[in-house]
Amino acid sequence: MSMKKIAFAIPGDIETPTGGYIYDRRIIEGLRALGWQVELVRLGEGFPFPDTATLAAAQRTLNAIAAGCPVLIDGLALGVMPEIARQLAQTHPLIALVHHPLALEAGLSLEQAELFKQSETEALSHVSQLFVTSPATARTLIAEFGIDASQVHVVLPGTDRAKAATTDHPASETSDSKLRLLSVGTITPRKGFDVLMESLALVKDLPWELTIAGDQTRDAHAPLRLAQDLERFGLRDRVSLLGAVSAPVLESLYLKADVFALASRYEGYGMAFAEALAHGIPVIATTGGAIPETVPVTAGILVEPDNAVAFAQALRQVMTDAPLRKALAQGALAAARNQPDWSQSAETFSAVLQSFLF
Repeated sequence: MSMKKIAFAIPGDIETPTGGYIYDRRIIEGLRALGWQVELVRLGEGFPFPDTATLAAAQRTLNAIAAGCPVLIDGLALGVMPEIARQLAQTHPLIALVHHPLALEAGLSLEQAELFKQSETEALSHVSQLFVTSPATARTLIAEFGIDASQVHVVLPGTDRAKAATTDHPASETSDSKLRLLSVGTITPRKGFDVLMESLALVKDLPWELTIAGDQTRDAHAPLRLAQDLERFGLRDRVSLLGAVSAPVLESLYLKADVFALASRYEGYGMAFAEALAHGIPVIATTGGAIPETVPVTAGILVEPDNAVAFAQALRQVMTDAPLRKALAQGALAAARNQPDWSQSAETFSAVLQSFLF
């Protein structure tokens, strides 16, 4: 047991309520339950745009880890630390956890996206192994970042309701016939809330209300754009913006929802979609990134990213066809049965670590 030791380095606050941080936190909890000694290493704030002082402090922190101890670094930080990665790899087994490539974040300039790709490609060239959260991300790293397929290990995120999903209990609809739509995601350009608002404006004739749960502090411009769109499309009285919420509140939102809708431009996996499936909620989403691997056609309707008209058509189809909603809800529960729970995800992560560390 004492040999199972690893340093897990993350940028920012691990309690941040976003998919990537939730994944990190739940995997660390699961590894510890399996007997691993996991040292949580905090790399500071501001990633993936750290200032010089933050990078210098991160390097000092990483250098303080005992030589020979395996170091796993979250890709949000690793991708902008190629020189630090090069030096660290000389004294430690270096492992990456890539939720999605930094260059694929929406809202970047072409120049910034290219800089991210160059930096991340260099940083990843120094790691011995990589964890990713979806087959789609694995394919991207192999095809576009020159990673050897033998180095890449897919460990899907878990859900808390994977076992409960076997009980055939799809979300019940409201008695007043007003459908409850739910979106869960950080308010950033990649999540496509601008597309979602434009789509909802095209179905204003239907009875619905939308709740959005997601951190509004991660991007300087997207929350302002969302507020402007609500005003522009006359949706302010039908859309509730909750900001980041606690796990119990989020659970209650999933239990009340009739339809899950999120127009993401890209997802490295899409944990919110997986949770929607586990709660038996029909999904309306896009084909961006790994979403088609997470949401099968039996559980939702997927359209091309950035197509508000097509997204609106999908919304209208699902909202006006009760038998379709019921069928998709059953499809969601069926898909959820194939998802791991968090303990299974941690067991897989642990087994992969042991396979190349010992």
